[in-house]
Parts: sequence; structure tokens; C-alpha cells
Amino acid sequence: MLEDHSDVMRDIALEAGLVDQTQSDELWESHATTGKSFADSLIDAGLADRPTLLQAIADHLQVQYYSAIPADLADELTRTLKPAQAHKYMVVPVADEAGKLTLVAKDAFNSSAINELTFILKRDIELAVADPDMVESAVIRVYGEASATSMEDLLGEFEEGAAAATTDEDVVAAASLAPIIRFVDLVLQEAVKAKASDIHFEPFEDQFRIRYRIDGSLYEMAPPPKNLASAVIARVKVLSALNIAERRIPQDGRIKTTIGGRAIDLRVSTLPTQFGESVVLRILDKTVVNLSLDALSMQEDIKEGIRAMVSRPNGIFIVTGPTGSGKTTTLYSALREVNTEDVKILTAEDPVEYEVEGIMQVPINHQVGLTFAAALRSFLRQDPDTIMVGEIRDLETAQIAVQASLTGHVVLSTLHTNDAPGAVTRLIDMGLEPFLISASLEGILAQRLLRRICKVCRTAYEPDKEVINMLDVDALEITNKKFYFGKGCAECSRSGYRGRQGLFELMTITDSLRTMISQRAPTLVLKQKAIEVGMRPLREDGIRCIFDGHTTIEEVLKYT
Repeated sequence: MLEDHSDVMRDIALEAGLVDQTQSDELWESHATTGKSFADSLIDAGLADRPTLLQAIADHLQVQYYSAIPADLADELTRTLKPAQAHKYMVVPVADEAGKLTLVAKDAFNSSAINELTFILKRDIELAVADPDMVESAVIRVYGEASATSMEDLLGEFEEGAAAATTDEDVVAAASLAPIIRFVDLVLQEAVKAKASDIHFEPFEDQFRIRYRIDGSLYEMAPPPKNLASAVIARVKVLSALNIAERRIPQDGRIKTTIGGRAIDLRVSTLPTQFGESVVLRILDKTVVNLSLDALSMQEDIKEGIRAMVSRPNGIFIVTGPTGSGKTTTLYSALREVNTEDVKILTAEDPVEYEVEGIMQVPINHQVGLTFAAALRSFLRQDPDTIMVGEIRDLETAQIAVQASLTGHVVLSTLHTNDAPGAVTRLIDMGLEPFLISASLEGILAQRLLRRICKVCRTAYEPDKEVINMLDVDALEITNKKFYFGKGCAECSRSGYRGRQGLFELMTITDSLRTMISQRAPTLVLKQKAIEVGMRPLREDGIRCIFDGHTTIEEVLKYT
């Protein structure tokens, strides 16, 4: 229950006196390790029942709690919503009094549903709390099953040989057709359901390909007819408020929508190619990304190291790794540790990925001259305590970040390097003086994201000696150790993997390392010294994950 809101449920349980701090910490640890929602962990522990918990949510939101949904709702009340709207937002109208329409919602925390329905219905809307399972059943009882249009059925409505829209007027008209709208909606729904991170719309000479990136790998869906490319891409551009007529230059936009009762943010990027515009949608589903260090599968010493660094009065903390390795999520999780009333936090991001309450977030806009460096300069006049810079890309940004840290601010940022010691070399290559780096740098975290073995079809096996030799581990180290792989099942779409597992390498800057940085020591020498003073390399963390049954040898060899 309420899988998407474990962090706020923890606060509500404490606020309502259902748990004390010790019990809350134990339940949170259980939630982080088992993947069970905080609410379900609370109920399973016998600390609260569902009605008590739902009443606490209603009290927190200052709305009404319905222990039961009336079985005989008036027709004129239920007709205020169309079936498609009820299914999309997972709501049922229960009262219409004093000009205000009250809807029980599967997710009463979804404020965007209020905004969207207020606009659509032109009514004052109030969400009320009820058991999520009860709301889902009531939606089906009152409005019937959702129209189960499959991708194949929908594609059957389109004519394979029909001519593609060419003029701007034709493209706009095609993008407004009901089948195109339903098709794009279904693509988005399927992607969110599959927990995809990206959707790729790719036009080629003879085909129009749509692919989902799931757990880091791309999977192709049933290809629609080639003649639909311009209409489908135009529909996406309409949703993201981009210029449909402009197909010669890249454009960036954003879509905010609700899918299955959940608020979803999509970041849209278009790119002109030889056969039309390629469009990629990054799915920013905050409910899937639990912004907490406890949920990032880190070892305890690494979590404590990060907490110590971001809680210091000044210094720079850098997260490094390739694109898509989870750097932004780690930074947000670190910021959440210090996001309190007595700390002023400013971030400069390109673009802002997740909106976090209590943090002032600035989107970078190169077209008007708002670069990372320009934002950082302005930040210093805003009296911040902690600053996050999306990425250190040039010398100017690096210099201002160092200046900020030396004048009493904590600065968090990212770099693209292969490992933690490599970040020092990268900063020197940018032109930053080694003595400034050694004086300001507090720590560097390198990370990777690997695919996690599906728990349902996980199977033990004996790997080949050649594969084990590639891991470069001591023979005694693997004695009595079990190795696992995923056979493939319906739960993981036959891939053998489900979810992601992080690998982490934390390099804490000690006095001995500061001296070596000032002396321009090579990366390899820095790495050897960091290992001497306690750093665990990425490969070593990967081997731990193999022995714990979280991932496969192939994944570790691929990413470390």
C-alpha cells in the first residue's frame, strides 16, 4: 500500500505517534532491504492497522477519511466524471456540496490530479482518503473495466500504406486524431508500467522504431507503420509545448501528466535526423526514485561517509560516473540529509529533474546566458549553506565552486570520470591549481548501476574457470561461495534481471592524499594510496554484490 510515498508515510507515522524514532528507523531499514512499502512494513509489524493509518493520512492532509465508499452513488454524481478520467486519475466522486466536488482517490497525495481535474471539469475539487484497493474496486464497479486496448489492436486501426502527413497543417491535423492520441497515451502507459527510464522514437528510411530503456537495456516494441512517424512525433511535441513547425533544430521540453493515478514528469528532447525527428523522453517518475541514501543499496560505511561530508561546514563533494549511473539520484539523496529548516540549499541543474520541497532549484538556460558559472556567482549573494551544481564542465565553474567552498559553503557536484581518483586528475586537466583542489575537496564517490538478478527466477550455478579468472579474485576468496543468474520468467519479461543495483567507491580525502594532490601525483598513485587508507574499489564492491546474489559476474565485468 502507498508504495510511492514511503518517505512521507514515515513522517506521518511519527507525527501521529504510531511509532517512535527507533521503531521508525527499524521499519525504514526493513523497507529499504525488502522493497516493501513503509506503510506495509508498519502494518506487518502490527504497529497500526489500515484504517488507523489511513485516518492519520487524512489528518495530515486535513481532508475527510471514508472508511467505506457508498454503494449507491447517484447517477448525476458519477456522471461528473467520464470513465476514462476516473481510470486515469483513479478517483470516484462521493459528494457534491457547496459547489465543491469531493473525490476519493487511490493516491490522495497526487496534487497534480486536483490541478488537472479542476481545469478539465471547471469545478472546485477536493481529494478525500480511502483504502486504495477499495477505490480501485469502486472505479471498476461504477465505471466498468478500463478499455483494454492492446498495442496490436490499436496498430490494426492504422492503414499500413497510407501516405504520411507532409505539410504543417496535415501534421497538426494528424496529431489531433483520436487513434494517434490513444497510441501515444498507450506508449507512455506501457513505459511507466514497465518501469522504463527512457522512450525512444526513431524514424528510419523504411521503419519507425519505438524502444524502451528498462534497467539500462533497450527493448523494442511492436513497430507502428512508418507513415505514423510525423503524426506521433507531432503529438509528443504538442504535449511538451514545442514548436511543431520547427524541425531543423533540436528542441527541449517537458510533459507533466498523470498515468494510473500517479504524477509523472517527462523530459523531452528532439533531434533532427536524415529521416525525420528523433525524440527521446526521459521518464522522471519521482515515485519510483526513492530519494534516500538508505534506499541506494550502499554499504553502511559509505552512507555514513557521505552523511559526514555533506554535514560539514564547507568543502566539495563530487559524485562521478558515466551518464545514467544514478549520480543525480545520489546527489538528491545526499541533499535530503541536510534539507532542514535551518539550512538554505540552492541547486543549479540542466535541467531540474526532480522537484524537491524546501530546496531552491535553478534551471540552467544557455540561450539567455544563465550558465552553471553564472548561477554559481549569483548563489554566493543568496546566503546559501549548501550548493549543488549539476556538473562541473569548465574551469570557470570549477574555480567558483572552489571559491564557494573556501568561503564557508558545502558544494556538491558531478564529473564524468571512470573512478574516484580520476576526478582529481580531471580537475587539474581543466586548469584548476592542485593546491586549491587539496584545500577544498572532501570526498569523491564513483558509482555504476548494474542490473539486479530477478528474485523470482534466481538460480545458483557453477561458472566457468575462465570467467572467474577474469574477476581476478583469490581462489580462497570464492571457496564455498554461490554464484547466481536469472533463468528468465514472466516477472522479468524473460530477461533474468529486474531492477538495478548500485556499485560505489568512496574516496575520502585524508591529509596524506591532500599532500599527494598538491604534488600532482598520478591517478594510479592516488588510487593505491586511497585503497591503503580504506577505499574499496568498484570491482571489489561488485564482487561483494555477486557473492550476495544481487548481480551476475557478466554485469560486474561489463561495468568495472
